[in-house]
Amino acid sequence: MTTSECSNVREKSTVGIVIVNYKTSELAIECIRSLNNERESNRFKIIIVDNDSQDNSFEEMTSAVLSEGWEGWVKVQSSGFNGGFSFGNNFAIKQFMKKKKSPDFIYLLNPDTVVYDNAIKNLVSFLVEHPEVGIAGSRIEDGDGSPVHSSFRFHSWITELNRGFSLGILTRLLKPWISSDIIPDRPEKADWVSGASMMIRSAMFEDIGLLDESYFMYFEETDFCLRTLRSGWECWYVPSSKVVHFVGQSSGINNTGMTKRMPQYWFDSRRRYFLKNYGVIHTIAADFCWLIGFSSWKLRNILQRKEDNHPPRLLRDFFRNSIFVKGISVAPNKVE
Repeated sequence: MTTSECSNVREKSTVGIVIVNYKTSELAIECIRSLNNERESNRFKIIIVDNDSQDNSFEEMTSAVLSEGWEGWVKVQSSGFNGGFSFGNNFAIKQFMKKKKSPDFIYLLNPDTVVYDNAIKNLVSFLVEHPEVGIAGSRIEDGDGSPVHSSFRFHSWITELNRGFSLGILTRLLKPWISSDIIPDRPEKADWVSGASMMIRSAMFEDIGLLDESYFMYFEETDFCLRTLRSGWECWYVPSSKVVHFVGQSSGINNTGMTKRMPQYWFDSRRRYFLKNYGVIHTIAADFCWLIGFSSWKLRNILQRKEDNHPPRLLRDFFRNSIFVKGISVAPNKVE
């Protein structure tokens, strides 16, 4: 396909944007405002799903759509149930896909984001120019404009070993199998990309199905990207598409130190991811490596009197939710 042909296809391409809100209506409204600038160069519709916030979010977002004159391209809908990230996204994806002419691409976007100009256009262009790619993810930045990691290697017993020990020399030895510390400035193939800003080729849903609703939150985008790879599609990181993500505003989990314990759903999702995708032996290895590694880190931390920014009681909570205590059962798939 020539450059001019790609340009014509891109201009005709349609995008269905899904934003799932849970008690973050003000952020969601600002997110839509940032998308308003993108309308001139993109053809898209937005469904914003309120996952039963029970805090007037639905009313506030509906009022904003009316007062801002967004009715023609934004719909606010209530899912009626807080079934988690996958459930909320699937709620809207199903509606887009059942239309007589479904969108060419589905764009999953967190409510606690602000989209830079051309962020959508650049993802669409990349997918148009690379038909073998099923998923394209954006460069994610903090509120101060600093880039954060948003393309990764798949979780494995090796990544858990590295995460547990957090030891520089071990990280260097495991470099070929773990995510790089360097944030790339050019497009590159990735195992998985952040679900905060992820564009998916609609044909993928016909091929591999929707997001797995057995994950309440976390690991669902990793699981989806793994299914993508196993089905012969590629996943790419596209840094020319830039999005600000106010990390933790919607989930309460961030990268700067937590004062609350890790929520139960994080442990459930992690355990499901390993058992579903790699089996019992690999899960045993992953849990064992993390527990031994983190125990070693805790001991070093105490001896060196360094600050611990991990969530409280993380070691105890991890062990209680490990395969050694919980066993090998997982919730059945709700989406195939």
